[in-house]
Amino acid sequence: MSFTMRNYRPTTFFSGIPIIDLSKPDSKRALVKACEELGFFKVVNHGVPMEFISRLESKALSFFSLPLSEKEKAGPPNPFGYGNKSIGPNGDVGWLEYLLFTINQDSFSQRFLSVFGHNPEEFRSALNDYISAVKKMACEILEMMADGLRIQPRNVFSKLLMDEQSDSVFRLNHYPPIAGIQTLNSNNMIGFGEHTDPQIISVLRSNNTSGLQISLGENNWVSVPPDQNSFFINVGDSLQVMTNGRFKSVRHRVLANSMRSRVSMIYFGGPPLSEKIAPLPPLMKEKEESLYKEFTWFEYKRSAYNSRLADNRLHHFEKVAAS
Repeated sequence: MSFTMRNYRPTTFFSGIPIIDLSKPDSKRALVKACEELGFFKVVNHGVPMEFISRLESKALSFFSLPLSEKEKAGPPNPFGYGNKSIGPNGDVGWLEYLLFTINQDSFSQRFLSVFGHNPEEFRSALNDYISAVKKMACEILEMMADGLRIQPRNVFSKLLMDEQSDSVFRLNHYPPIAGIQTLNSNNMIGFGEHTDPQIISVLRSNNTSGLQISLGENNWVSVPPDQNSFFINVGDSLQVMTNGRFKSVRHRVLANSMRSRVSMIYFGGPPLSEKIAPLPPLMKEKEESLYKEFTWFEYKRSAYNSRLADNRLHHFEKVAAS
């Protein structure tokens, strides 16, 4: 079937994404509402210098433009490093390549950094500047959430990211443009399959290329308008549990149906491996029961790693009402 403009359907963007202005102190209630209704929102006036964003994106694009044989020297992702097409150990694949890092400066081995040209310290510096600024913003958002929920201390969530043992990770994704026009007709080339993020919070920034979709439930997917100057925030599974289901962990995916290259940068804020994840007592109403069994982040992370992307990872940890 030949491709004509008649066959091509431009993306229709969802207009209902909540926009939270972090410079306004009264945004706390809007932030809580967004977490309850969608589990997803956009933040503006976020305080992350645009210089940090553009510098890291430039370094990422330089890396992804290298020959595959060079990039593969930074892999395989076991679990950190360079990956191509394959996502995780359980057969999930997507139209992407990526770099996965632990938020631990010691993780950048010389073998890994040698891929980044004559001055790998420039890449390390760009990465550290960006992650430091985004982590600070994530903690500010989590403290606004605590304020909006009227729970003390206000660092009840953010302290888990600030902990020296915090198990946070960072990901650079590159979705190359699709060469075959016939794939545009199916309009469903999967870049990254549907999933929820297991951590507490995810902070996403991408270039000005569409592809990200979120689920409104019942297999109702909507496209998120790209915005290269703002950040998108996902509620993760762990935060859903800590709020006893009040906040929703958002199911999302990426469609790689663009003729343009898409680059995304995601900070996944996770707790220490030994941290017990359970609903916070101040959020439990009188006689309200926990929807979840208590578990450690290590237990949940191991379970999530052994599952497929689209699985309902929290299902194994839900309390089943006695029949």
